[in-house]
Amino acid sequence: MRRFKCLLIVLCVLPLTCLTPLTCLHAEEVRVMTFNVWNGGDSGGQPLEQTVEAIRQSRADIVGMQETHGREVDGVRPDHGRRIAQMLGWNYVDQGGRTAILSRFPLGATTKRKWGVEVEYAPGETLLFFNAHFPASPYQPYQLLNIPYGNAPFISTESEAIQWAERSRGPQVQRLLAEIQQAVASGRQIVLTGDFNEPSFQDWTERAAAAGVCPLKVRFPATRRITDAGLRDAWRVAHPDEVARPGWTWTPLTSPDDPDDRHDRIDFVFVGPHGIAVTACQRVGEPENSEIVVRPWPSDHRAVLATLNLATEE
Repeated sequence: MRRFKCLLIVLCVLPLTCLTPLTCLHAEEVRVMTFNVWNGGDSGGQPLEQTVEAIRQSRADIVGMQETHGREVDGVRPDHGRRIAQMLGWNYVDQGGRTAILSRFPLGATTKRKWGVEVEYAPGETLLFFNAHFPASPYQPYQLLNIPYGNAPFISTESEAIQWAERSRGPQVQRLLAEIQQAVASGRQIVLTGDFNEPSFQDWTERAAAAGVCPLKVRFPATRRITDAGLRDAWRVAHPDEVARPGWTWTPLTSPDDPDDRHDRIDFVFVGPHGIAVTACQRVGEPENSEIVVRPWPSDHRAVLATLNLATEE
């Protein structure tokens, strides 16, 4: 009888502890997407509504967008990213450099250099959402495979690939990291999306090279520096086997065995170390190589959609 009374007391006390905000958490599901729309959606030959439809079918809540401006008309490249946000009825931040962040949630202040913006995903709950688009050339997979692109010299070793990657994108990565590292140190929830125009060091591994998935091992520096800062690659969290699930996002325009191209994963969703769990990660694109299919697919990149659980205090 004494044991029963003690158990009853414990069961009565437990609900009261859930009134303490530091001990009771719940999770908000948020779907985030990185999407290079290919010259504002113009280059795929589809109406802009098809790019909007791709976002709708993905059921994304927040989109980091690259190549937001359309083709030049009368000397001006129109901001189609803003038009897409208006067609969705969403909020919009122009980051400059033809990149933008679109959100069905309210947007707050941007970071100093507009790499990121505050997103209120639940009442009183915010995250910092960053988005980036790094230079496309020189492109090291093409250099390594002797595929002409941008007048870049051909190379043959891992060290050369790393040197050229740092030369191509290193300064931009460092400017982005300066703001991300501040956010990590502050304990904020962080999401980073982007077209890095550089593969992942978690894909070009010795194991993948031995399996013929990539030409050789390369510890590509952009993704390595992002993970060194504490962020996690959502695709590799959901799909840790780089041989079985390479997750290529570049490109749906050519076949994987095209001798004049090289398919790779260059579009990423990263999540910060604090209060975010990755529950799923999928590619959005054409039927043959995408988990979420949109017909017709309007871009030369597949998009990446990550489903996140964000722990919030009650």
